[in-house]
Amino acid sequence: MFDKLTQKISDAMRFVAGKSTITEKNIDDAVEAIKISLLEADVNLRVVRRFINSTIEEAKGEKVLRAVDPGQQFIKIVHDKLVSFLGDTRQDLKLRGPDTLSKILMLGLQGSGKTTCSAKLALRLKKEGRRPMMAACDLVRPAAIEQLSVLGEQIGVPVYKDDNAKDPVKVLRGAVEWASKNSIDTLIIDTTGRLQIDEPMMAELSRMRDEAKADEMLLVADAMTGQSAVDIAKTFDEKIGLTGVILTKFDSDTRGGAALSLKTITGKPLKFVGVGEKPEDLEPFHPDRAAGRILGMGDVVSLVEKAQEVVDEKEALELQKKMEKETLTLGDWLDQLRAVKKMGSLKSMLNMIPGLAGQITEDDINREDMKSQEAILSSMTRKELANYLIIGPTRRTRIARGSGTSVAEVARLIKKFEKMRSMMKKMSKMGKNPQAAQQMMNGRFPR
Repeated sequence: MFDKLTQKISDAMRFVAGKSTITEKNIDDAVEAIKISLLEADVNLRVVRRFINSTIEEAKGEKVLRAVDPGQQFIKIVHDKLVSFLGDTRQDLKLRGPDTLSKILMLGLQGSGKTTCSAKLALRLKKEGRRPMMAACDLVRPAAIEQLSVLGEQIGVPVYKDDNAKDPVKVLRGAVEWASKNSIDTLIIDTTGRLQIDEPMMAELSRMRDEAKADEMLLVADAMTGQSAVDIAKTFDEKIGLTGVILTKFDSDTRGGAALSLKTITGKPLKFVGVGEKPEDLEPFHPDRAAGRILGMGDVVSLVEKAQEVVDEKEALELQKKMEKETLTLGDWLDQLRAVKKMGSLKSMLNMIPGLAGQITEDDINREDMKSQEAILSSMTRKELANYLIIGPTRRTRIARGSGTSVAEVARLIKKFEKMRSMMKKMSKMGKNPQAAQQMMNGRFPR
């Protein structure tokens, strides 16, 4: 996400970054490059003008030109402007207490991912300790009810449906009644959609809105459609009223125009973003973290949060002890490979690391290598995973045959593991021995 924009803005920052003094011309050059990058990212023209004018006004004041580090001061101004245009602060869902039923109305056109997004949101709320339920009120799209039922079963969340119903308002009433009787505290209502906005759809959604009196009215829009997503959000807000927006396919949106334009044009916050196809792939949107990614500063906080979701603290401590004693096994390596897969796209994780954001391309990541490593490790017995030293020629042949690789590839993996294990021991020493760390930095590895 934001890949192209990050690269372009990083190039623009070279006009001012690292300079002990900067002039108005430096600022003009940088701002012009930022303007072009925003327009290429499909950011709304009105938003670009506001962004550029406010940046120039602040950057050409004495605060920057006479600052101790004017380059850094200029970057801070751009960062703060980005945060402001992205929505200032993280906006949580405004839901009632656990003893009162909260209702969330999911809105959007067909193809935006509304039904899938309803299930993702239900799973997130379930993990947060709420008791969600979904209501299948899209009676227009073929298989919409069946899709929601399958997703509900997959994530363990009940779905209220009426296969014979003709009126979605009647389904909604039944869902509210069922939820009240079964201690449900959050009702997520999947509504009808069309290929484009039309009067019959808006009339039906108006009836649903009036009946539901929902706590949240969330529009689900496709980030890949850029300014079209912003226009759709504006129309839905004018006709129905919105409390927030969810952008799907955010991981595939390398431009980021919709995210940067939404708040300014509609006045509504971007609350969540879809970052993959799995039920877990729905993330809260943090304007400050997104701004950091755009400027190539990474997003370490999100990376740590992802790691905490899949790595148990006790297991992490045990792994650290194994690193220190050089007793790491191939089984531990296999566990780490699988944990990384659970965290999502490797590219997205690397782009959260400061200095790498926007620098990693698909070509830089060898997915096939990771797949073959996992296949080789999965073809080993428990004894082999616990002690790689017993893996002789006969065992290597069997492992290669079982993993669909070659004996040479198995041998390379074992050699790579030996080097990694040794390096991890040295890295653990660095944390406890500053002198050893300095030696390692200078290329003289401690013994």
